[in-house]
Amino acid sequence: MELADYLRSKHSEKSVRRYLHDIKQYQTYNANHETAIHKDIMDYIGSLRRTEITSQTILTTLYSIRKYYDYLMKSGQREDHPCRFIKLRDGRQKDIQLQDLFTTAELEKLLDRKERYPRNKLKNQIIISLLIYQALSNGGITRIELSDVNLEAAEIYIRQSSTLNERTLKLRSNQIMMLYKYIHEVRLNLIKEETDILILTMRGTAEKGEGIHYLTETLRKKYPSRKLNPTTIRQSVITNLLKEGKDLRIVQAFAGHKHPSTTEKYKQTDVEELKIEVLKYHPLG
Repeated sequence: MELADYLRSKHSEKSVRRYLHDIKQYQTYNANHETAIHKDIMDYIGSLRRTEITSQTILTTLYSIRKYYDYLMKSGQREDHPCRFIKLRDGRQKDIQLQDLFTTAELEKLLDRKERYPRNKLKNQIIISLLIYQALSNGGITRIELSDVNLEAAEIYIRQSSTLNERTLKLRSNQIMMLYKYIHEVRLNLIKEETDILILTMRGTAEKGEGIHYLTETLRKKYPSRKLNPTTIRQSVITNLLKEGKDLRIVQAFAGHKHPSTTEKYKQTDVEELKIEVLKYHPLG
């Protein structure tokens, strides 16, 4: 059985494409991949850490490499698994840093952005709206396809990832108008290669995430003393919903969290909020 056939017997076609891509990159880096040992794989992980890819991408890549060695063992080409017990600290969940979070009003102000390139204005407003209204992650936005947007029902389908569940979320009225114009006018003028991905770059290709990070970087001057990126925006939206008294399970489904405990960590107690106020106005030391 070939590697691709082995993967297809266990996973969806989309997942198989991702695994094969990651495995090919790894094989290109390490010509002796079939006989690699633990150190070889950690060397490759180290090379990834020296690039600008995200911690989650590194974890996903390691998962793909594990699949490759699963296949080699299954097909009798190896008797041992060199990375089965590798555990990385990359991407491990940390406590929510309350001082970095934003109120709903502060998030709304992000939509008021002066554009250097007017043709990008509508696309960037859509990206920001998906961050501040639907609390989407960077990857969540880049995976949206045209068929996932249902303007008649005012809904958008968010695809499952390795860490988040699939879900269908409501769109705001202003988003419906923006998406309609973007899909039927702006995107048609942008597109340079055939793709179903909703968000395109200035070059007319599918957005991979770099543009979203750059966009949030340009917004940091609005709040220079705090971290502003897709992660802290998402954390802020989830925290604000819980502060408003929304049911934990509803917020869990909205955020796509696989476990209630993940959502629970966003809850703020009065004591925690008091600590922030004390540190803000009466810093110690």
